[in-house]
Amino acid sequence: METVMEDVEEYNYREVKLPSLIPIVPEPELERETGERRRGRDIVIGIDHGPNSKHAFDWALIHLCRLADTIHLVHAVSDVKNQIVYDLTQGLMEKLAVEAFEVAMVKTVARIVQGDPGKVICLEAERTKPAAVVLGTRGRSLFQSVLQGSVGEYCFHHCKAAPVVIVPGKDLGDASIV
Repeated sequence: METVMEDVEEYNYREVKLPSLIPIVPEPELERETGERRRGRDIVIGIDHGPNSKHAFDWALIHLCRLADTIHLVHAVSDVKNQIVYDLTQGLMEKLAVEAFEVAMVKTVARIVQGDPGKVICLEAERTKPAAVVLGTRGRSLFQSVLQGSVGEYCFHHCKAAPVVIVPGKDLGDASIV
């Protein structure tokens, strides 16, 4: 576990060791490509154990990722020292990393971060300077979101490092880019 100081806020995180089943792929030789397309982009995806999070991950792989990109999976927890939560989340992130490689041939980096999900995702976006931040909806009604707030709403207002893509659940239609 490491502690990172970002301006005023301090947060703890644990890197997730992803499986060795994913082959190490050399950097693509894109002779015609220059700049961002050649070296790839970073894309932050907020992950939890819900179906809307998986749907947002799938959407990002299909519609956003391209060869040479790196996706950063971020999961917020209340305590990074909780081994049970870490093991469950590591299993989820391993499956997602394998799927990301099989579907879009992208590299995956995963982190479990201690703290409030909205703040954690914004801090990770500030750290990595991604091309986009992708989140799923929580499935709350408008009334519940107004009373309790939402991670997507928080990131929309506070994430200044990248555009925020909020992918609605399967029944709600297309994604909106904020």
